[in-house]
Amino acid sequence: MTGPVLQVRDFCVDYGQVRALDGAALDVDAGRIVTVIGPNGAGKSTLLNAIMGVLPSRGSVRFLDRDEQGGIEARVRRGMSLVPEKRELFASMTVEDNLVLGAWVRPDLRRGGADATRDEVFRLFPRLHERRGQLAGTLSGGERQMLAIGRALMARPRLLMLDEPSLGLAPLVVREIFHIIAGLRDSGVGILLVEQNARAALQVADHGYVLETGRITLQGPAAQLATDPRVAATYLGLGSAG
Repeated sequence: MTGPVLQVRDFCVDYGQVRALDGAALDVDAGRIVTVIGPNGAGKSTLLNAIMGVLPSRGSVRFLDRDEQGGIEARVRRGMSLVPEKRELFASMTVEDNLVLGAWVRPDLRRGGADATRDEVFRLFPRLHERRGQLAGTLSGGERQMLAIGRALMARPRLLMLDEPSLGLAPLVVREIFHIIAGLRDSGVGILLVEQNARAALQVADHGYVLETGRITLQGPAAQLATDPRVAATYLGLGSAG
């Protein structure tokens, strides 16, 4: 499939009297990486959680050419996966068991496709294969992030949403994780990447959005945003705002 996997329009989320997202709009195409960058508290995680159905929202979420109004499980069955910021692994279960649980929401995969998908994940993340019998709680931070992404891929998503995948990781591990994310393009999955590490995000993404205090303030090709003086000054630590 080519073309848009996800289209979000006039998207609003409120926390009581506080408007956390105000009229956000974005597109994610198949086989493309779209990043949303911005400061802490801008609404980036809120955006992902609302698209996933975790938070109530107003506006339009169109997924695979259909308006999406179902709950979380329905969205996962249709092909949405979210890797949350806290990863939320089952620490007392093995790496392999965590992966198997990722396919559980898809009855078609439970009936026989899970093993093949697990083997694909192990090819993508050889370190997880090496540690498949190890408890998830004993993994390093980078390995836990790999497992969280691998578990999401077990549901064979058409849209993969990643919330701060670099959080708490050493620079060398961040490069490895982003290299893996870039490689997922070849699978045709659309990727929506929320990141505070703007430099790494813009290097890997095809298109980018800047989210500030709940509003999209800039958007464009990632390479173009990376050279925009406002983005460089505010998020890349280069030059002055001018």
